[in-house]
Amino acid sequence: MDAKFIRKGVARFLGWLGFEIYSLIIHCIPAKYLYGFAGIIAKLGYCIARKQRQIALESLSIAFGKEKSAQELKQIARDCFTFMAKAGTELIFLMDRPNLLDKRVTMIGLERLKEALGWGKGVILVSAHFGNFPLLMAKLSLSGYKIGGIMRPMRDSRMEKIFLQKRMRLNIKTIYSQPRNNCIYSTIEALRNNEIVFIPIDQNFGTGGVFVNFFGRKAATATGPVVLARRTQAALIPCFILRQPDDTHKIIFEPALDIATGKNNEETVLINIQRLTNIIEAYIRKYPAEWGWIHRRWKSQPSVQ
Repeated sequence: MDAKFIRKGVARFLGWLGFEIYSLIIHCIPAKYLYGFAGIIAKLGYCIARKQRQIALESLSIAFGKEKSAQELKQIARDCFTFMAKAGTELIFLMDRPNLLDKRVTMIGLERLKEALGWGKGVILVSAHFGNFPLLMAKLSLSGYKIGGIMRPMRDSRMEKIFLQKRMRLNIKTIYSQPRNNCIYSTIEALRNNEIVFIPIDQNFGTGGVFVNFFGRKAATATGPVVLARRTQAALIPCFILRQPDDTHKIIFEPALDIATGKNNEETVLINIQRLTNIIEAYIRKYPAEWGWIHRRWKSQPSVQ
């Protein structure tokens, strides 16, 4: 058996085991100590997870290297680890307590979503792996909206099953990004039923998407939201969830995006994906600790002609 395959299997098992132990602790300690405990875990994670720390610092250097000092970048990386620990704690604690979750998440600009749904063509919420975005979908579902999210399955099937069950209990539809045809069919069906589909477009897409400017560097980006919106006439609404100083959350709905028309289909898609990416970048610049810097966003680059 391949040694690399074995190492991955062991790593995923240990990750699952760690999650189960962490979950047990979260369900045992008093709620008032949860965020303090998450802070301790974040500090340990920053020290121990050398690979993820290095990726975060490299990503931050690409984005802010000409604007911020090395010390500032390290602080953002530390804050990012703290955010991830808090978010993970909330996914375990709040998603099993829907009444409490509902109280701890508020919404700004909800009238924009209501107006778009009134058009009867469905709504695509364009966002990023920014803030504790699963709580965004959960809040909307608890508020009576039919919502699903396009997502990649987690690498470990045991972990995927855990979070799939959490989403199912909250009536959040899971639309897996693969197989692609199934994803497209399920998304179009949801939009034609005037439902909401959450699509993050901030991760490296490899081939098949378009390259747009993101923090001054080309980034491979999915085109799905614009392509689907043009096909179904669904509204495109940028949407983000922000952590507040007291660890409550606020969802912000931006104005619906009017699709700009280019010289041809390809240019139309490129122009509008760039516009959506600009909005995502603006939020990340303002709240840098709330984005997942441990992802290699700029891994794929255009081939040299």
